[in-house]
Amino acid sequence: MRRMAHVVLAAVLAMAAAAAMASASPAEGIQPLSKIAIHKATVDLHGSAYVRATPALLGDQGEDTAWVTVKYGWENPSADDWIAVFSPADFISGSCPNPRRNPNEPGLCTAPIKYQYANYSANYRYWGKGTIRFQIINQRSDFSFALFTGGFENPKLVAVSKPVAFKNPKAPVFPRLAQGKTHDEMTVTWTSGYDIDEAYPLVEWGMVAPGGGVRNPTRTPAGTLTFNRGSMCGEPARTVGWRDPGFIHTAFMRDLWPNKEYTYKIGHELSDGTMVWGKPYTFRAPPTPGQNSLQRIIVFGDMGKAERDGSNEFANYQPGSLNTTDTLVKDLDNYDIVFHIGDMPYANGYLSQWDQFTAQVAPISARKPYMVASGNHERDWPNTGGFFDVKDSGGECGVPAETMYYYPAENRANFWYKVDYGMFRFCVADTGHDWREGTPQHKFIEECLSTVDRKHQPWLIFAAHRVLGYSSNAWYAAEGSFEEPEGRESLQKLWQRYRVDMAFFGHVHNYERTCPLYQSQCVTGERSHYSGTMNGTIFVVAGGGGSHLSSYTTAIPRWSVFRDQDYGFVKLTAFNHSSLLFEYKKSSDGNVYDSFTVDRDYRNVLSCVHDSCFPTTLAL
Repeated sequence: MRRMAHVVLAAVLAMAAAAAMASASPAEGIQPLSKIAIHKATVDLHGSAYVRATPALLGDQGEDTAWVTVKYGWENPSADDWIAVFSPADFISGSCPNPRRNPNEPGLCTAPIKYQYANYSANYRYWGKGTIRFQIINQRSDFSFALFTGGFENPKLVAVSKPVAFKNPKAPVFPRLAQGKTHDEMTVTWTSGYDIDEAYPLVEWGMVAPGGGVRNPTRTPAGTLTFNRGSMCGEPARTVGWRDPGFIHTAFMRDLWPNKEYTYKIGHELSDGTMVWGKPYTFRAPPTPGQNSLQRIIVFGDMGKAERDGSNEFANYQPGSLNTTDTLVKDLDNYDIVFHIGDMPYANGYLSQWDQFTAQVAPISARKPYMVASGNHERDWPNTGGFFDVKDSGGECGVPAETMYYYPAENRANFWYKVDYGMFRFCVADTGHDWREGTPQHKFIEECLSTVDRKHQPWLIFAAHRVLGYSSNAWYAAEGSFEEPEGRESLQKLWQRYRVDMAFFGHVHNYERTCPLYQSQCVTGERSHYSGTMNGTIFVVAGGGGSHLSSYTTAIPRWSVFRDQDYGFVKLTAFNHSSLLFEYKKSSDGNVYDSFTVDRDYRNVLSCVHDSCFPTTLAL
């Protein structure tokens, strides 16, 4: 009995160790598609292997998302067999621009869009056959499903399905609203398969009449952009990660009435005069700068994307992504504008993932202005003019982000801009470019902060991706900086001089709030309610949008008020010019886990504190 107990105990300990290893999977933080050595893949179609996908026609009622049932099997099943989704369907033919590949070797030219282990279907290992359902979005081309053996390290293609396709693969899809350069301008960006020589892009829009219907609908033309493989800066974006992005269209709806509800639909006029329309949506026009009304802002970073069919990355890459998305979709009527401050899909050079991301957030971005910032996974690549010489973007070097989403920058190659939304001003910086004194970005930041009229726009917000303020994240603590190196040194005097209420950052995948700070010192002992003279800036890390979580240092700095290693987002509610509510909500349930209020009059903003005012004189 004692010996058996030891055996049982050993088995339990082994299971616990395996669970611990699984919970700390080395795959965390790695783009799932990069795990496939597609440059080593071989083609060996086997007579006993098959893959069948149904239905063959998708979206026959105009849907842009569909479920496909895939049945597969062969006589030599193994635990590391896998099913991949490819688009275009003919992914075998053609030459591969991959320097690591032997030119005489038959090969595959592109990574799949997604994959799943064949054993995801119960008993595949034993019966040699299985069934998986994949969710597919309209991505401008047809699809095929492939069975591989040999795992990810030495993949061998043994069977391919016949193609399946959407009824209109070129249809306009996944609109993305964004506020324009002025408060009375809303932009809408979308993706299609129509170049300008075959269809004319436009948006039809108008004010919703009091009794319903549309008042004086207007058609506004859209501009069209795209990019090619040569626009990419390195692998895998230039090689196996490349997928044609289609055409990205942006239209400007101008002279909007503040707070009025509008309806719109994106579309294309074909050469024969017929129209291809997207779905209709509504949005509410932004308030006038300084307008005294209820205004609600959502802020988060580092969300990524995930797969609702259970494939790829859902398990360990961006496990909170769908929770954040779904919680925001459910609460759509209770906020007005979203700021996603960098690290959007984490495509890392696999271009198909940008379409997946726009589809995931479309229920939000089609109804609310979706303002974005540039993160390291959008921009960073060596020798491309960025501030960081690292390979975080997978060779994208900012091109997909700068094309797929509109943001009101003066120069779209410089991802910094300002947004006036009612009583708020947001100054959004780009940490992929130098922010230090003497640089163009530092000049922009000072101009953005200094030109706001605080009696009408009392709530001044700074936002950027990398932490230029304060974070007790473990790797920052190990560097001894609690910030991005050379982060706040060039900016804290600006934040203090122009009395920035809050500074938001992502990059660190957790939540943290500081006390009001200046030069690493708390300027008040308050934690849940702030009033009176404004002495410093509150710094917030809101990087728990969905990607794998970051750990904290064990020592808690004195300035750290609240920390949470979980997925969530921040909501700011301005009730009027004097009262603001800050809430941190978890993505799992949408409930509030940290909050504070601010009550402040205009004279409290004007009050001089250390380094905030220029010298004065008593001269008459």
